[in-house]
Amino acid sequence: MVTFTLNGEERRFDGDPETPLLWVIRDFEKLTGTKYGCGVAQCGACTVHLDGMTRRSCVTPISMVEGSEVVTIEGIQGAEAEAVQKAWVAIDVPQCGYCQSGQIMSAVALLQTTPKPTDADIDGAMAGNICRCATYQRIRQAIHDAADTMEG
Repeated sequence: MVTFTLNGEERRFDGDPETPLLWVIRDFEKLTGTKYGCGVAQCGACTVHLDGMTRRSCVTPISMVEGSEVVTIEGIQGAEAEAVQKAWVAIDVPQCGYCQSGQIMSAVALLQTTPKPTDADIDGAMAGNICRCATYQRIRQAIHDAADTMEG
């Protein structure tokens, strides 16, 4: 039995301890905002926050989250999350949208640690998130806009 906090609520999982966190979130908890992309932690579509840090849930066995706090796109909140979500909408970042929950999770984590990121900071933090529609320029601009919003 693995006990953890998911979006502020205690959860228990009594299945195979090697089950990837992604499938616990999607199949057992029915939160489908976290996406399956590659299954090998290369695309970032499955990004969640685990104890405040970004984590690829597709390669994280549920046994590793015992006693931890997991936040998904459905549970993300706070000033950074609000600023990022507003910026994403304001400049119409997504095209297909499939990667966007992972992109947003990474952007929020960046702004939580680096409130005024440079282009290099953004590129480094977002490097593990692939967008097949190539909206990288809009993603970068939205992160800058979110940072500016939080300043003022």
